[in-house]
Amino acid sequence: MSTDPPVTVDVVQRIKRGKEQEFEALLAKIISAASTFEGYLGASVFRPSYDHDGEYRIVFKFDHLDNLKRWEHSPMRQRFLAQARHLTVDVGTFSIITGLETWFTLPAKPGILPPPRYKMVLVSGLAIFAINQLLVLLPLDWLTQLPSVLRLLILIFLTTTLMTYVVMPRLTKLLAGWLYPQR
Repeated sequence: MSTDPPVTVDVVQRIKRGKEQEFEALLAKIISAASTFEGYLGASVFRPSYDHDGEYRIVFKFDHLDNLKRWEHSPMRQRFLAQARHLTVDVGTFSIITGLETWFTLPAKPGILPPPRYKMVLVSGLAIFAINQLLVLLPLDWLTQLPSVLRLLILIFLTTTLMTYVVMPRLTKLLAGWLYPQR
């Protein structure tokens, strides 16, 4: 797992004026195509804050770096990139992040640094504590019949899934001012 970690790809693209609708249509095709690739976990699109801005941020998540590379090197993606060149101001920026940083992705300007590790540890610990408190309240009696190792594995999987898809995206937005103070 450590040699093929989960990844988040952050793409920042500035669109030419008047090409927004064409780009939106192409973006829908790109996301739909990416979703058919093994390991695709989802995508988020952050549209321009201002009408004249034209900057889109697209965040793709894949379960493993190898699966991301298969998507990146696919002929389908290459065709989409060729089409996008006619709609964009430049080639844009692409960054790939792995590890704890993947839980701390926010719509922001290129080059933003992830929060300090102590903040990531505190927020992650708070989230895990909250999830575990929730799990205690759920009717999980059937787990007691399983071997302890399997029971622990199921609870860890539930916690990780809730962390990745439910808790961390919301907690990161809620605590954005503290995690990403204006510099």
